[in-house]
Amino acid sequence: MRLFVGLGNPGDKYAGNRHNIGFMALDRIAEDHGFTPWRSKFQGEVSEGKFGSDKVILLKPMTFMNKSGQSVGEAMRFYKLDSTDITVLHDELDLAPGKCRVKAGGGHAGHNGLRSIHQHIGPHYDRVRLGIGHPGHKDAVAGYVLRDFAKADQEWLDDLMRGISDGAEHLARDDGGKFMNAVALRVAPPRSSNSKPKPKPAPAPKAAEPEPVEDKSPLQKLMDKFR
Repeated sequence: MRLFVGLGNPGDKYAGNRHNIGFMALDRIAEDHGFTPWRSKFQGEVSEGKFGSDKVILLKPMTFMNKSGQSVGEAMRFYKLDSTDITVLHDELDLAPGKCRVKAGGGHAGHNGLRSIHQHIGPHYDRVRLGIGHPGHKDAVAGYVLRDFAKADQEWLDDLMRGISDGAEHLARDDGGKFMNAVALRVAPPRSSNSKPKPKPAPAPKAAEPEPVEDKSPLQKLMDKFR
């Protein structure tokens, strides 16, 4: 069994925020793969499903970001999981918008949701870091993550969500490589082999053949007159 945790803040006010990209990812997985309807449990919302024989629990903590660990710890204890059975999907300031990276363990890098999870279950859990870019100055971070994605972000955001959903079964099997390949096929798809080739330039017109030059002698010309 795997526990996928998406980080965000509860309520319509925050639904479109950059900070809520973890919630968005789980919503897409649940919708695309026919998981159960969301229900309240573990101070959060839970949905269940399977990829083949692999059972996956989706958890969106409803405790607000800086207390996410309370919900995650409660779910981990209930299902008798180890922290290494947990994958947390969260926003990442240090990655460009649309980039995605898988990481096992490590620090929280000042992320309030991860900091809380560290406090409740320790640092030994997997993460899917979802790039949202950086506003450029640390004083602008709070306002930046709590603002909605811009309209210009919607195309790459949708591609990223589709890629995460496509790769979710590989994530459930702890195959980060295949998961990342699935994301890349959506975010940066290869050029289609069916694309039309560039038209070839028209061939240059042939140069006009030179007029034939008459090279008969005066005697031959005179003889021709009497033929």
